[in-house]
Amino acid sequence: MATLADRLDHLLGRKTADALAEAFGMTTVEDLLRHYPHRYATQGAELGDDQPPAGQHITIIARVESADVVPMKSRAGHRLAVRLRSDKHTIDVTFFNPHKVKHNIRPGVRAMFSGTVKYFRDKWSLTHPSYLVLPEVREDVLEPVPAPRVRGAGDLAGLARASQGGDGLDLSVFERSLIPMYRATRDVESWTVLRCVRQVLDQLDTVDDPLPEEVRSEHGLLGLDAALRAVHLPDSKEDVGSARERLRFDEAAAVQLVLARRRRDVGVRTAPGCPRRSGGIADEFDARLPFELTAGQLAVAEDIAADLSGSHPMNRLLQGEVGSGKTIVALRAMLQVIDAGHQCVLLAPTEVLAAQHARSLTGMLGDLAAAGELDGHEHATRVTLVTGSMGVARKRQALLDAVSGDAGIVIGTHALIQDNVQFADLGLVVIDEQHRFGVEQRDELRSRGRDGASPHVLVMTATPIPRTIAMTVLGDLEVSTLTELPRGRSPIVSRVVAAKVHPSWVDRAWERIREEVADGRQAYVVCSRIGEDDDGDEDAFDPAAIDAAAGGGGAGRGRAQIPETKSVLQQYEELSGGPLRDLRVGLLHGRLPGDEKDAVMRDFNDGRIDVLVCTTVVEVGVDVPNATVMVIVDADRFGVSQLHQLRGRVGRGGHQGLCLLVTDARPGAPSMARLEAVAATTDGFELAQLDLQLRREGDVLGVAQSGTATTLRLLSLVDDVEVIAAAQRFARQITEEDPELSRHPGLARMMDAALDAERVEYLEKS
Repeated sequence: MATLADRLDHLLGRKTADALAEAFGMTTVEDLLRHYPHRYATQGAELGDDQPPAGQHITIIARVESADVVPMKSRAGHRLAVRLRSDKHTIDVTFFNPHKVKHNIRPGVRAMFSGTVKYFRDKWSLTHPSYLVLPEVREDVLEPVPAPRVRGAGDLAGLARASQGGDGLDLSVFERSLIPMYRATRDVESWTVLRCVRQVLDQLDTVDDPLPEEVRSEHGLLGLDAALRAVHLPDSKEDVGSARERLRFDEAAAVQLVLARRRRDVGVRTAPGCPRRSGGIADEFDARLPFELTAGQLAVAEDIAADLSGSHPMNRLLQGEVGSGKTIVALRAMLQVIDAGHQCVLLAPTEVLAAQHARSLTGMLGDLAAAGELDGHEHATRVTLVTGSMGVARKRQALLDAVSGDAGIVIGTHALIQDNVQFADLGLVVIDEQHRFGVEQRDELRSRGRDGASPHVLVMTATPIPRTIAMTVLGDLEVSTLTELPRGRSPIVSRVVAAKVHPSWVDRAWERIREEVADGRQAYVVCSRIGEDDDGDEDAFDPAAIDAAAGGGGAGRGRAQIPETKSVLQQYEELSGGPLRDLRVGLLHGRLPGDEKDAVMRDFNDGRIDVLVCTTVVEVGVDVPNATVMVIVDADRFGVSQLHQLRGRVGRGGHQGLCLLVTDARPGAPSMARLEAVAATTDGFELAQLDLQLRREGDVLGVAQSGTATTLRLLSLVDDVEVIAAAQRFARQITEEDPELSRHPGLARMMDAALDAERVEYLEKS
């Protein structure tokens, strides 16, 4: 007999176990049994009354009604035209190698067919499916008549061959109402996984359940033993539903146990207490503010101030709409920390944004940022910028300011994470656009506190995060949200420009820019890539994947088939020599040297450039209040959140903003529907939910940050809000009682099994 902890090579043999380890990283019985079927083949009667959608892969069991070799109409040769009868369905099937299959596919034969649905003249059919001839079932015996050999081709025949044992061919699996189908690789196919699962389940002892009985009863969950058996070899769709419900809770609980343990670990660390101090730089800054903070800003600031005053590290996410005033909230928090005698770091994802923050904070502080200078205020500090492209002398001085403590605020990019950047007494780390940083990078700055203390951490994002994402990925963070826009901020109007349908509308877009510039305003023109030899700038985006996820025509398209897009270099040449030739047009992209990028942004900020043709380097943080128009070229090449971020760069002053989304997409296409949804609302939280529904959940979970694909197998971040919330409550209660899970070894094992080791490590560091 076997347990979940047993090694697969002891049960399946080394050759098979090595193949499973290579393909899926499986080494134990639990690893294998947590590799759930991704779909189930059903008999034809399960098709229902509705016709299956084109492109759907289906598996049916039916009887051959007719099978005729007929000549092909469009080219030489013959095909086997087959008509199947299954319950009330009649299905047409075509084979293009009739002489190889006609001896098996004969009238009266009962067989299983698996293939992709195709439509022709409103009628669906299967073309060259895999098939397996099934034995006849006699009513006078319980078992099917044994089949002497496999008669079929393709995947189904392979599955049958994998079922062969010492007593000959075992086709009992095909008599099941639901046949599990597994995600597979070239070397380990679905039927191999099924054979291994059946072999292991035959030897498996009753599995002890790690979930307490009261938790299972409260949520109506199956025991783990029953769930694992039912998900792999169900007798009905109800069995599948009940099993998945239990295993879905396991996944949610595994994530939440990691995060709850992480939250508790943060709580037991020490941090420098930074209580408010009257008469310091923070009070002086507040007294000079030329505007009133919103009620939302004040409420969030109170929460942050209270966190900073404590002796345990703050670990807070500040999210808010584009332009909601997160930066001013963060700056006030930094000044509170400086008043307490500590330093602050502001980490930005790009040099453009880092330089923008340095200019913006220095401008807001005025003489409060001029410590050591003749005109510096008595409470002044120093703002220092550190980037990778800085000259040697400037960088040496910046590093000296950081390590000596002369700089109260150090702003930079990834360069701040290098080993040679040291701080005198780091009290607060502010991370702007936290989703743009890897976990290890963020974790590195957390270790820079003095005398073993951990600095407080405030992460900010202008990409609103749906509740399920916040609970699943950021469950160890306290979340603060800004929803109000500052007083005087005008709404942004967005319009879709269908270039293929209305070419003249593109000309009108350039005229609209000219009109705004004539009124003293400025504009952005954003492109998806830099030149002819690349697909994008800092952020790559695959519209085919999005359209496929949305159920549209993008599925299966290769990148070479994606429509041609306009590079920023092309667009700059065309505009500066064409419709905008008498305007001052600037160029900005990620490959420009750092000093040149900074100079271009300074010129645009100071009004010496009318129109900035750029890539997504302006996506976040760039603040030019005089910019009122943005034209996004090939807008279908950008994701929902990215479009929302980009258009947030306009309308930041007292004048209304206009965003024009130019696309070659046709009306009715999924990409056009996506753009119309963005144009219809400026509610970032509504768009974030749409983004979650359209994108692969692995992307939203941060594959780019963790370096691994999502390991959520059954849990849906769109549909399973209640499951995640229940798992969160359970996990927090357990870790309060048993922080190390020493009294709950089954839960610890479940946590490791439901999430792979790399994902657990990722979440523990996030």
